[in-house]
Amino acid sequence: MELKRAVITGLGALTPIGNNIEEYWTGLVEGKSGGAPITYFDVEKFKTKFACEIKGFDFKGYFDRKEIRRLDRFSQYAIVASDEAIADSKLNLDKLDKYRVGVIWGAGIGGLETFQNEVTNFVKGDGTPRFNPFFIPKMIADIAPGHISIKYGFMGPNYTTVSACASSANAIIDAFNSIRMGYTDVVVTGGSEAAVTIAGMGGFNAMHALSTRNDSPKTASRPFDATRDGFVLGEGSGAMVIEEYEHAKARGAKIYAEIVGGGLSSDAHHMTAPHPEGKGVVAVMQNCLKDAGLKPEDVDTINTHGTSTPLGDVAEIKAIKKVFGTHSKNLNINSTKSMTGHLLGAAGAVEGIASVLAMEHGIVPPTINFEVPDENIDQELNLTLNKAQKRKVKIAMSNTFGFGGHNACLLFKKMDE
Repeated sequence: MELKRAVITGLGALTPIGNNIEEYWTGLVEGKSGGAPITYFDVEKFKTKFACEIKGFDFKGYFDRKEIRRLDRFSQYAIVASDEAIADSKLNLDKLDKYRVGVIWGAGIGGLETFQNEVTNFVKGDGTPRFNPFFIPKMIADIAPGHISIKYGFMGPNYTTVSACASSANAIIDAFNSIRMGYTDVVVTGGSEAAVTIAGMGGFNAMHALSTRNDSPKTASRPFDATRDGFVLGEGSGAMVIEEYEHAKARGAKIYAEIVGGGLSSDAHHMTAPHPEGKGVVAVMQNCLKDAGLKPEDVDTINTHGTSTPLGDVAEIKAIKKVFGTHSKNLNINSTKSMTGHLLGAAGAVEGIASVLAMEHGIVPPTINFEVPDENIDQELNLTLNKAQKRKVKIAMSNTFGFGGHNACLLFKKMDE
């Protein structure tokens, strides 16, 4: 069976550094930090008092009152980004075979705020189980793609991938495979997360996973820096319209890039900690390269998982050096989480979009907030520190890993001019 080609024809983003694709890209190139004090709830008793929240978006203007009541924030984020991506693709919705249009979405947690609020309200009450009838359908992780498909009438595959912070990268890989196997013509894919909540912050603080650099939220996410002390929680959404190449070409669509490889692996090591030598990360990058039919030296850039955690950053760099060997020094390696924070289940989509835009514009976004070199990280590597770098990018890799040892890797290729 001859595999079909899958290309990206639409992009959408709602992030802590920009509320649409244009703003997001500007923020990335300028090295903008999304870190700021939390505004959603009282943080006085929390160890970490900051996060990367969405800023300045008018949700009450975007959704009507009924929709606001029925949609958890993670679903709102999903719809906003998907709307932008679908509009950007310029698909003629009236001419589509909607049975061949899917929505495959990623979310690591789903409606955490809804769950938190409903249970809290019950505990405060008289013991009578008076729950909102929308409690379950607002909270379940698979509801976001359901809302997208209902809004547009898309009747192809519709589901959510859940693999912690690898969730939306998994979703993109599933969408990629759906198209190249010929099951669909178009898939709206990506991921969303809204875990900046009392439960989210409290839970991650209890794990000692978050930075506690409360005196300087903007510089707290500092991948590869020796003084990093944990990740910064982010929120938002990233969306792509992925289309079968001939389908896109026939309608004269703008093509941002081709997806040429998707790799998966497991660390099989620990619930939350990476393997110290990055064995699962080595495997996932090798699997992705094999799937794409590419050699390590074909790759120009890697947007790393790069969470700003003491163990994770070192393990990933070790894995990159093992897979890419001497070519490691020719790569632009970066972590856009230094700007957006860690968007959990939405990370793979938002960071994949950054990789695609790097190819589109010939600019690699920086890893900001770097001050002190880590003796455990090879300083001869180009970690794209503190300032964006111009570079012609033909092949870009994006890594995403999740609690449970889930690893996902994507390879994007610039279309031949």
